[in-house]
Amino acid sequence: MLAVVRMFALPRRVTALLIAALALVLFSPQAALAVEPGVPDPPTNLVPDTGEGKLAAADKDFVIKVRLAGLWEIPAGDMAQDKSRSNRVKGIGADIAEQHKVLDQLTRDAAKKLKITLPNEPNEDQQGWLQEMEDAAVGQEFDQIYIDRLRAAHGKIFPAIATIRTSTRNDTVRKLAQRANQFVMTHLTLLESSGIVDFAALPTAPPPNAATATTAAANPVLSASDTATGGTPSVSLPVVGAVVIAALAGGLLVTRKMMNDPRRRYRQRQSRGGYGY
Repeated sequence: MLAVVRMFALPRRVTALLIAALALVLFSPQAALAVEPGVPDPPTNLVPDTGEGKLAAADKDFVIKVRLAGLWEIPAGDMAQDKSRSNRVKGIGADIAEQHKVLDQLTRDAAKKLKITLPNEPNEDQQGWLQEMEDAAVGQEFDQIYIDRLRAAHGKIFPAIATIRTSTRNDTVRKLAQRANQFVMTHLTLLESSGIVDFAALPTAPPPNAATATTAAANPVLSASDTATGGTPSVSLPVVGAVVIAALAGGLLVTRKMMNDPRRRYRQRQSRGGYGY
């Protein structure tokens, strides 16, 4: 308590500096952080992997699709080493191929535990993409086909992973989905770092469903931004900062008045012999 009183009894200039620093953090958090925090990596060791839980048809299909992804993306990455003239594309191909080898091992381990039969060759569509790359001219034509086909494929499996991760009853499938999510996010970023992704050719997101529109109509109090965030009213950071600063200023004012109260000084002098020495 004494430390708090001393803090509020600081000179006005020091107090003003402290409040200004707090305002800087609240109103502009980026300015207060010298280094951007690292990308979160879900702790997969917290997800059990016992094979327990009902295995749905969608779970089996997911495991098979992860296996299929590696069956064509690994040879595609190897092909990039021969047909690309870009060191960047070659690096992307090598990284994705090596990472898919790791993911493929995780997939085969999960399939063995769950007694799921896996394919040993790409499906018809994937074979067509590989043939398209094989037929492409060395250099830019190959690069464009390689990057666009892999970016489109990762975009399709990404939402499928989220669906399985949040709905499966089987812990082994859940863990595989969590791991696969990290691989796919990494691959999306690598592919986009090439700078040649044709984003205009990618499928657009579906429009908001009718249920969202109905909810918004039934709750006119919610603003458009509230509906977009799932119906939860948003809180403005500057408003929160203003409230905190106002509370600090009010506390400082009250504390100063208490410390300057004549009756308080009189009691202090009485307790110290009458003069406060």
